[in-house]
Amino acid sequence: MCGRFTLSQSATTLAQTFHVETSDLEPKYNIAPTQMVWAVLYDQISEKRKLEQLRWGLIPSWAKDSGMGAKLINARAETVAEKPAFRSAFKRRRCLIVADGFYEWQQRDGKKQPFYFRLQNGEAFGFAGLWEEWRAHSEETVSSCTILTTRANELLEPVHDRMPVILHQKDYDLWLAPQVQTSEMVQQLLQPYPSEAMTAYPVSTRVNSPKHDSPDCVQPMKM
Repeated sequence: MCGRFTLSQSATTLAQTFHVETSDLEPKYNIAPTQMVWAVLYDQISEKRKLEQLRWGLIPSWAKDSGMGAKLINARAETVAEKPAFRSAFKRRRCLIVADGFYEWQQRDGKKQPFYFRLQNGEAFGFAGLWEEWRAHSEETVSSCTILTTRANELLEPVHDRMPVILHQKDYDLWLAPQVQTSEMVQQLLQPYPSEAMTAYPVSTRVNSPKHDSPDCVQPMKM
């Protein structure tokens, strides 16, 4: 699964990477479920990409209350096209969840050791995501999202058997295109990211608490 990630790149860098307009973004080193995250969506009116904030934890449009979102922070790539909570969004509401690293935990001597994963080049990237709109009884509309996961690559395997789907930049347009509704066309994108393009190292257990959100969270720790 993917339960925490980071986004510390500058707004200028993100604008260049994702071809979107941005304003000042606050660096985040420990993004947790139910928090607001930045996502790239395709605007069918302007026919351009746009950057928006979504709540992490997808709330299906038919959900009775927003609490369901906390259980749907991830969607398995293997079953996303058939699950009732995700299949509509998978056809029509795909997005890129903007990040530059993520955490996974390894069981060691009865304890969980966090590891930080990022690209070798340190660049920002897009998780394969889905978004949905849910209307509360107060008529307030909540826009939420989930991150797709797949089997772990060789770098992740010693730590966890799943990893978030990181899309290649060349595939962003296909993933975002609302007219592409054939699941086979986008399903092929949901593969483990190449191990050789990533790096990982252990970090402090400070990241275990979402209260800690500082550069210390991503500092390498000696084992």
